[in-house]
Amino acid sequence: MSDYILSACAPCDLTPEWMEKRNIQFVPFNVTLDGEQIKDDMGKSLSPRELVKMMQAGSDAKTSQVSTGEYIEYFKKFLDEGKDIVHVSLSTGISGTFQSAVIAANDLMEQYPDRKIYTIDSFAASSGYGLLMELAADKRDEGLSAEELAKWIEDYRLNVRHWFFSTDLSFYIKGGRISKAAGTVGQVLSICPLLDVDLEGRLTPREKIRTKKKVIKRMVEKMVEDCDGGLDYAGKCFLSDTDGELGSQVVALIEETFPQLKGNVHRFDVGCTIASHTGPGTVALFFQGKKRVD
Repeated sequence: MSDYILSACAPCDLTPEWMEKRNIQFVPFNVTLDGEQIKDDMGKSLSPRELVKMMQAGSDAKTSQVSTGEYIEYFKKFLDEGKDIVHVSLSTGISGTFQSAVIAANDLMEQYPDRKIYTIDSFAASSGYGLLMELAADKRDEGLSAEELAKWIEDYRLNVRHWFFSTDLSFYIKGGRISKAAGTVGQVLSICPLLDVDLEGRLTPREKIRTKKKVIKRMVEKMVEDCDGGLDYAGKCFLSDTDGELGSQVVALIEETFPQLKGNVHRFDVGCTIASHTGPGTVALFFQGKKRVD
């Protein structure tokens, strides 16, 4: 048994059952819904699908990062058990929570001089972040030490590829991520932005594509271009979405394109933290591939 715990933030968008099976701990995030604070605890307090329905009905959802004090409380229970910690944080390109984790870790290592806390920026989001945690759990189970695993994650994290699209721009407009004028034109023309996560972990628009059918096709084309092994890809593939029908269409095309992935695409909901910003109509695809370069 390892002498350290592997830890993530809730917006790695897996499930509590998956995390328990892989022996990965997680710290909940904070979502404020119509003025009431709830926990993004991977659907225990509120399911992501229910959140999206409430947003579509007019509810206002906002997020806040985990505080230094919350991280101290979270980390301390593992240190008290005599465990070191490898904590992988939600991307700094999306949230400032990594800095809170670093401050908490430094404070606690002064109090626990015999313990180590490794804090790592995932440069990832949603179930792409989850895929990085899944791969890290594999490496832990192969016998890597905490220090070795932390280095492996830092070396490999940019090889986890992300592609997102959204068919509903209303929450991008509401959140100020695109202008009202650009968003209105996009909706009229049925534009579905195709985005990825860049080498600094920021969600970055890459192409503007008209119609759902075309953006699904282009997403899978990007996977062919970026993945390890091309059409023979047999690595891990995760997908998260806020629209089950669209997600199913993407999965069907992936399985048609990559024969070795038939029945091997793992699906998850986009969690409450990420869904608060993207809203409905979001599909995100994640796989192992060439290292990000821009």
